[in-house]
Amino acid sequence: MARPVFIVDGSRTPFLKARSGPGPFTPVDLAVQCGRPLLARQSFAPSAFDQVILGCVNVIADEMNPARVAALRLGMGEKMVAFTVQINCGSGMQSIDTGYRYIREGVSDLILAGGAEALSHAPLVWPQQGVRWFAGLAGAKGIGAKVMAALKVKPGYFKPIIGLERGLTDPITELNMGQTAEVVGHLFGITRAQSDAYAAESHKRLAKAQSQGWLKDEVETAFARDGKFYDHDDGVRPDSTPESLAKLKPVFERPWGKVTAGNSSQITDGASWVILASEEAVAKHGLTPKAVILDSQWSALDPGIMGLGPVLSATELLKRNKLTLSDIESWELNEAFATQVLGCLAAWNDEKFCKEILGLDGAAGELDQTKLNVDGGAISLGHPVGCSGNRIVLHLVNAMKRLGTRRGIATECIGGGQGGAMLIETV
Repeated sequence: MARPVFIVDGSRTPFLKARSGPGPFTPVDLAVQCGRPLLARQSFAPSAFDQVILGCVNVIADEMNPARVAALRLGMGEKMVAFTVQINCGSGMQSIDTGYRYIREGVSDLILAGGAEALSHAPLVWPQQGVRWFAGLAGAKGIGAKVMAALKVKPGYFKPIIGLERGLTDPITELNMGQTAEVVGHLFGITRAQSDAYAAESHKRLAKAQSQGWLKDEVETAFARDGKFYDHDDGVRPDSTPESLAKLKPVFERPWGKVTAGNSSQITDGASWVILASEEAVAKHGLTPKAVILDSQWSALDPGIMGLGPVLSATELLKRNKLTLSDIESWELNEAFATQVLGCLAAWNDEKFCKEILGLDGAAGELDQTKLNVDGGAISLGHPVGCSGNRIVLHLVNAMKRLGTRRGIATECIGGGQGGAMLIETV
């Protein structure tokens, strides 16, 4: 018989916008920065966990299996089993889902599940022709052969490729993520004005949440080795307006595209953890659960319209639990692009799409945007890919507790044509 799985606590770092070079923290640094205060305030020892699961997409060479490296640096003991999961933008939620299933089935009782990403540390990659030239030069025998190999060099061999740019391009469709958002926007007639208005509202909501102190119990101050500290999400632009955003040029489909730097998620570094516990662990350690995970769902679709992934995964959750859009009081839908979020909302309100694709009797309805991303999202916060799915679950729980709502869904689109969703209920 399936056991209930509780979210008892969690924390994250500030989300730090990537700027001119590598940021002050690696993925493991970030995981440790928010993990230490989280573990320090618990009633049990760090070694009491059964395992650690961490989402991370751009794993750096010095931190293979960052979950294990983070667990050791957090003082969780040499016997702590720790592994890293990767499903692109859903990795941080995948860590929670994997832990949820371990506990639900009785395999584990206490799991630390997180996500960490330092996109500013994404590598520069040599062109393949350059790699082959280096290999030929290294393999040449004798001075003459080495000189002949060296003479084959071309200037282009030394021009590095931005690894992040390649990573954000789908290898099947050869569309980058921004272009897939343009496709979704075209399918559902999302205008540039709508996208810019949504983006401005995201910044407005995050700025208000910061000024009201609504994030203080969620965000842990991060301290760098040079003594600098970081205590807030620094990508927010409170002065953003639809008018100012309208001045920006399209990035991915010039000149007529709808997606700009201003209405897209930001390239960011950040980490987040949540603590998952069984009823037995709650009783044993005297814990106070914040929420219970009711269900989760992963779905897949054409990579060219990956932005519609939340519609598929969240709808399956609703159908399986006999719920409607209006039954969900709080929503976190990761803001990869404003056009993509608005495309999802339009899809739910489109009778033909809902009948033919979702298998519904008619349109699912209109999602009330006052219930959606109430404190802003990735457009104003940033989108550290392997972390975001974890953050939206953590923030959904905290926002529901603050607002007094009972039932919520966290969901995201996933590069490669997938979507993930999790149904949460406050305790």
